[in-house]
Amino acid sequence: MTFKRITAILMAAAAVALSAQAQYRLPSSHTRQHESLLSHQRPAAADYKVQPKDNLMNDLRERESLQDDELFNYNFSSQSVNAYQGMAIPATRDINVRNFVAPVKGQVTSPYGWRASFGRMHRGVDLRLSVGDTVVSAFDGKVRLTKFEAKGYGYYVVVRHDNGLETVYGHLSKFLVKPGQRIRAGQPIALGGNTGRSTGPHLHFETRFLGLAVNPEAIIDFTHGVTHKDIFTFNKASYDKSQKYGPRKKQATASKAKKASKKATASAKKSKKSSKKSSKRRR
Repeated sequence: MTFKRITAILMAAAAVALSAQAQYRLPSSHTRQHESLLSHQRPAAADYKVQPKDNLMNDLRERESLQDDELFNYNFSSQSVNAYQGMAIPATRDINVRNFVAPVKGQVTSPYGWRASFGRMHRGVDLRLSVGDTVVSAFDGKVRLTKFEAKGYGYYVVVRHDNGLETVYGHLSKFLVKPGQRIRAGQPIALGGNTGRSTGPHLHFETRFLGLAVNPEAIIDFTHGVTHKDIFTFNKASYDKSQKYGPRKKQATASKAKKASKKATASAKKSKKSSKKSSKRRR
């Protein structure tokens, strides 16, 4: 192949390349945008700062509380212990209880459940304390009620929490917070006492979900001052059973007594008939 032939082939290839470049060339506006993006790039640290762990936890709590925004604000100004009357109750609900703080250090002196001697449900637990002992909030939240009830709770506080629960603290001697006040878990809210329907100094403590009094010991290990799990699963069926347990038990006892009475009556009648037959034979 001659030199002229090689030169001609190379020139032809260059012409084809130039033609292809001209055919597939990007618009000049796109080129300018691309160059601008490259020239104005900055390190990520200039725009974003790594948040401390505490800030991340606070953000998480805020997101969780936003999910319960409707529940948290529902009928907040109610003067009743149960502010959710008439609201539909879900079958189950997972409740975050990981930041629990024991309201007092005292142990349980009276459990949740049916009180046969009073013929009513005891909707919380009684915790040992002395008059003047500090009572703290069990979870983060906002104070809904500070009130007095002579024939019941005495001086009591109701706190609505970010996790959807409400807690009730009864038989107090002094309030340390006001309605509407935002509080943290472990923050002092009152001093213990012996007010209202009380047989001695103690804290009456309730945990409620949508107004329903749930057994606090289902959530909390009071012996060690911690929750059993980070997430408590509310189950409406279990709640319904616990509410019916006392009356059913009482009715069952009455039913047994009635059956025993009938049996005794039948036995007496049978004995009487047997006695009459025996008397006739003797004659």
